[in-house]
Amino acid sequence: MSSIHERRAQLEARLADLNARIAGIEMELDSHDAKDWEELATEREDDEVLEGMGNSAQTEIRQIQAALERVAIGEYGYCVKCGEQISDERLDALPYTPFCRKCAP
Repeated sequence: MSSIHERRAQLEARLADLNARIAGIEMELDSHDAKDWEELATEREDDEVLEGMGNSAQTEIRQIQAALERVAIGEYGYCVKCGEQISDERLDALPYTPFCRKCAP
């Protein structure tokens, strides 16, 4: 069983990783300088993949920020739907989850 301080540290570390990933994606997207159509097409396909990764990271960032807000107000680890305690196993797998297993969509 992890303490709330360990969970918060885990969430903050993941948040830092995701922010670094997004910064790297933005730099990569801004760095393209294709000279011909074939290179431009390849870069465009790569850009779509990078944008998808960035969108996924932004979604996870919002979930982590919400979890950190729950930590701050003392509601972390409890289901936002039914109020039951979320199992440690579930929090180990998804530390930012707001739902217990039975209420998860």
